[in-house]
Formats: sequence, C-alpha cells, structure tokens
Amino acid sequence: MPTGKPARIVVDTNVLISAALLPQSASARALDRVLEDFQLIQSEATLAELVDVIMRPKFVHYLDEERRSRFLFVLAQVSEVIGVQTRVTECSDPKDNKFLELAIDGNAQLIVSGDSHLRDLHPFRGIAIVTPGEFVAPGPRGA
Repeated sequence: MPTGKPARIVVDTNVLISAALLPQSASARALDRVLEDFQLIQSEATLAELVDVIMRPKFVHYLDEERRSRFLFVLAQVSEVIGVQTRVTECSDPKDNKFLELAIDGNAQLIVSGDSHLRDLHPFRGIAIVTPGEFVAPGPRGA
C-alpha cells in the first residue's frame, strides 16, 4: 500500500561534488532528479565529509566560497538527516561504510555513487547501488 512518501535515496559525496562543479554532468542530472522526485537522506558523517571536501582550496577555481556555501545550505535544507546506529565493515574502502550505514538506518531504496568500492557491493542487503548515469537513464536500473 503506497504511503505517499517519496523513496529515500543516499547520494555519495563524489556525486554531490560532481553535481556542484559540473552542472551539465550526469551527476547534476541525478541530483536534480533526486531533489525533484525523492527524499535525499544524509547523516552527520556524510554531511561532514561533504563540507570537508567541497571547502577544499582546490575547488575555489570552480566555485567561489559563496556558491559552495549556498550549495551546502540548500542540500542541508532539503535533506533528511538520519541518526545512524548501524555499523558495517563490508566495503573495501572503510570511508565508504558510512553510506551503507546511512542506507540501512534510513531505509533507503538505493545509493547513487560513482565509487567502484560501493558499486562492487550492488545490491547491498537489498539496496541497489547505481551510478548517476544509470539513475537518470530510462530502464530497469534507473529508479
């Protein structure tokens, strides 16, 4: 029975950064689709990583500090922040386990990521892991 609530989706930091830096990219199209049709979920750990990465000095060539801050503000406003209790160790890159933990505790339908460490786990405990291109493509892999 449909609840009327949009499906929850985890978007990896690499996709969010690509979306911010490259507005014509598959990552940007994927983020637009998530924000339009789904509920973006994040945890304190994923938000902290996003802030850390996007504020790195190397990105000033692409986005000034004001635009980076605005991007972070908008994402914080539209995201549901989930308190994560679950701990997993399945990912070969331990830094990526936070996305799996968030997906479990946030009851996510899928994870959008360009990271091969996460992609290699598809599906993870019944949660699909798709690239931005797969997510926006028509067909069975797109949500």
